[in-house]
Amino acid sequence: MQAKSEIVSRSASSASPSRSSNFLIKAIVALSMAVGMIGTNAADAEAKAANSRYAGIVVDANTGNVLYSENADRLQYPASLTKMMTLYLTFEALEQGRIRLDTAVPFSAHASGQAPTKLGVRPGGTISVEQAMLGLVTLSANDAATALGELLGGNEDRFAQIMTAKAHALGMTRTTYRNANGLPNTAQMTTARDQARLGIALRQHFPQYFGYFSTQSFKFGNRIIRSHNRLVGSVRGVDGIKTGYTRAAGFNLVSSVQVDGKSIVGVVLGGASTPARDNQMRNLIASYLPKASSRGGSSSLVAQAPKISTETVIPVTVPKQEIASVAAAVELPRSHPAPTARDQVASAQVAYADTSSAKSDNPLLQEMPQPTRVKTQPVKQASVAVPTPAPAYMPPEQGDTSIDTVTTASTKEVQPSGWVVQIGVSASREAAMDLLDGAKTKGGKALRSAKPFAIAYAGSYRARFGGFDDQKDAVNACNSLKRAGVKCWAAAQ
Repeated sequence: MQAKSEIVSRSASSASPSRSSNFLIKAIVALSMAVGMIGTNAADAEAKAANSRYAGIVVDANTGNVLYSENADRLQYPASLTKMMTLYLTFEALEQGRIRLDTAVPFSAHASGQAPTKLGVRPGGTISVEQAMLGLVTLSANDAATALGELLGGNEDRFAQIMTAKAHALGMTRTTYRNANGLPNTAQMTTARDQARLGIALRQHFPQYFGYFSTQSFKFGNRIIRSHNRLVGSVRGVDGIKTGYTRAAGFNLVSSVQVDGKSIVGVVLGGASTPARDNQMRNLIASYLPKASSRGGSSSLVAQAPKISTETVIPVTVPKQEIASVAAAVELPRSHPAPTARDQVASAQVAYADTSSAKSDNPLLQEMPQPTRVKTQPVKQASVAVPTPAPAYMPPEQGDTSIDTVTTASTKEVQPSGWVVQIGVSASREAAMDLLDGAKTKGGKALRSAKPFAIAYAGSYRARFGGFDDQKDAVNACNSLKRAGVKCWAAAQ
């Protein structure tokens, strides 16, 4: 009996410390979890505060749908993303024949004196246009960007005005440029949404030059210059576009991705560091590329803006109707055709931009503020050996409306007014009329009463059908042509 009591007593005494230990362990675990939660919340708050400048957007480049958006319309500093517009205007000049890849780019004292990063070309030195382009997409060379701006605009201030005018014409209505390279200027601002629009425009308007953005390194003299864009070559499908950094802007990045028919453009602004920015872009790509559509992509999502002359500077005010039409082009409309060509008239109102309809749910198409008026003064262009410029955009003439408003031709031939359908551009009037004759046979009854005509513009002839009563008739005619395999778009003339 006594032995049994001893056993029970020992069991009780041994069980008591065990229960105490269990209680102590549970208390410690609970306290640790509470501290951990407090620490996590504090870390999250600290990270959020440290990254208060962050903005981002991901757009499906096939459809224009916004897959992700955070602070996408907040004004931010673009830093070296500015060079995307410098390159857009360079590509445009190449396409027009005003410069060539081997055209010499002279470096003024102003260009050579730009802050790093730079190629280090001395005042009076020259490089080729192609070398300058490579310097921008890899090293983000500030001196080369300024030199290109001076070549194309006569001086950098004037070129910045041209950049801003082009941005507004592309629908980037919240973007203002003050220089060609993105070095700090408090008036130089943009948004994530605007940069996504520019990224899509670069790919769709200049596919023949977009490959430069995937350059990982190039040889310049005795130097091998490697790209700052670490995602090219390391993330599947990434083929550009541009990095950027200033202390005020943070770490910026625009990336283009194409995989298995899917295509997205992502923008990260205000990153806390290069690794943080790159990791955020990797996460966005991994999260939203699977949600992108593999359909579409046959039409241009961002209507190409009119060519702006670098010889005759003009005040730029983009009409509200044109802003709406450009914005509408960023999403493929459900019931109206998207333009399939990039040759647009400055004053045209695109048919599928129905400003009276309900607002789109797509954040990319939210109403944008009116662009600012860019006041410019003619500046004598520096004497640079440049090939003879191709004819460029001229402002509409006032007065005699029987004259084509986008040419200086003196013809008095009366052209159809109202809504028209354009099917292409030809080198001669005869060729344009032949194009129209062939298309009319395919258009069926929708074109039965349409009047074919060719309108002179910049040394070529636009092939158009006129005589439509209203927008609906023009759109229906264009749809008939598209079903027959003829590319077209409708516009108000």
